[in-house]
Amino acid sequence: MAVKKQKNYPRKKIKRENKTIPQNLGLNIQKKIKPEIRYLDDIREVLYDKKWAKKAQNVELYYMYRGIKKKGNLSYDITVIPPRMLGKEFVKTYGHYHLKKTQEIYIVLKGKGIFLMQKGKDIIEDVVAIEAKKGEKVLIPPLFGHVTINHGKKNLITANWVDQEAGHDYKSILKKQGACYYYTKDGWIKNKNYKKVPKIRFEKPNKNLDDF
Repeated sequence: MAVKKQKNYPRKKIKRENKTIPQNLGLNIQKKIKPEIRYLDDIREVLYDKKWAKKAQNVELYYMYRGIKKKGNLSYDITVIPPRMLGKEFVKTYGHYHLKKTQEIYIVLKGKGIFLMQKGKDIIEDVVAIEAKKGEKVLIPPLFGHVTINHGKKNLITANWVDQEAGHDYKSILKKQGACYYYTKDGWIKNKNYKKVPKIRFEKPNKNLDDF
């Protein structure tokens, strides 16, 4: 399937606000930070339900609080994803690869979510899905693109440790109009814009990450 040329992400300046993490989201961090807000307009082009996305009103989808603390060259960030259906698809992050060959560690602070990981950018060599709940951790291996999905009925709040120089490649996800699979109310649906996509390997959260 041919993919029309898209503008590089982000298409517009992300709105930033000076405020603390909202108390109703269940976090209590005594520090003013600048959340990056992702709107529906920012991710319309990577959604499964194109018909819905074309007509849906722009709304706030999720919030990223970066650099809450540091450990060496690692940054500790928090992402809050309230529950929502994006047409037929469960709400998710945009998805990205890292520019640097590095790992990333996620910790679920509240709720439950699915971490979808894929190796390769057209011909996918491997694709892994890990469902994790509060207190569980997920390791993103080097060279894997990844998306976080909130398929629950409550806020999904995750923390992550990542190299401050890892960088982000959103363009590769945009080019294929999303990751290699979409998670919908009808289950997993393969993204036909990729040349080759294997079956999903379903794995459990990592248990050997006690240092984080």
